[in-house]
Order: sequence, then structure tokens, then C-alpha cells
Amino acid sequence: MSFSAANAIQGMVLNPGSAAGEVIRLDEPLSFWGGYDPATGMVIDQHHPQSGVVVRQKILVLPSSRGSAGTPAGVAESIRTGHGPSAIVIGSSDVNIAIGAMVADMLYSSDTPVLAITLEETAILTTGLRVRIGRSGMIEPDGD
Repeated sequence: MSFSAANAIQGMVLNPGSAAGEVIRLDEPLSFWGGYDPATGMVIDQHHPQSGVVVRQKILVLPSSRGSAGTPAGVAESIRTGHGPSAIVIGSSDVNIAIGAMVADMLYSSDTPVLAITLEETAILTTGLRVRIGRSGMIEPDGD
């Protein structure tokens, strides 16, 4: 199924914000504490199929996170350094990612939305697609 305004996706808002840009979808879960470099925005887990991919200023779509209570620190630090994703869209509700974005929003005045959608919906958001995310959590094609 192609992504169009007719099948826009309503995400569950875990952290409000707005963003627009290119999607990068990861095929497997990612650990933001050890599998991701917040100083560069690069996936550094050598066992991840997209190791070496940079998610800086992208709409990051992933099935779930993998990790621990260190996740909020990795997310917040990447946003602080300007190397984090501009939005995170995840196929399951993840409090650790949401807390990382919330902390960054409060401390660094960032605006990084975090949304939960279904795994089926993550499959629609393919790498290279341009989308925009509104504060309501609506994900729509971006015609820019």
C-alpha cells in the first residue's frame, strides 16, 4: 500500500511535537544505550542490519526499542547535540524513548515528537518517504 493523504496515520502521542522530513525505517529494534551513538546519530550496533546508518534529523521509524533505563539518556543526549532524529515513530508504546524526548524538550527547548503506531503502520512508512507530523500525532505525506 502506498502512503497518501487518504491513508494518513493517527499516532498515539507519547511526546508532543511537530516535525517534517525524510523517513528512515529500521528493520529491527534498536538500543539507544550502546547500539546508537548520540554524538553522531549513527547506529553503531555491529549486529544491527542497518549498522552505520545515520538517523540525524530524520523521522526515525522502528518496530521497538531494545534496552534499558539508559535509553532516555541516549535519546536526550542525541537531541542535545543536534544529532538526534527529528521525530521517533515506534511500533509499540515506549516510555523510555518518550522520557528521553520529554527531558530534552524541557532542558534544551527541543520539539521532538514521539508517536506509537501499529507494526502494520510502520511498514507503510518506508525509508525515503517524506512525511510531516502534527502536534495531534497525525502523520501525513509531505509534499515539499
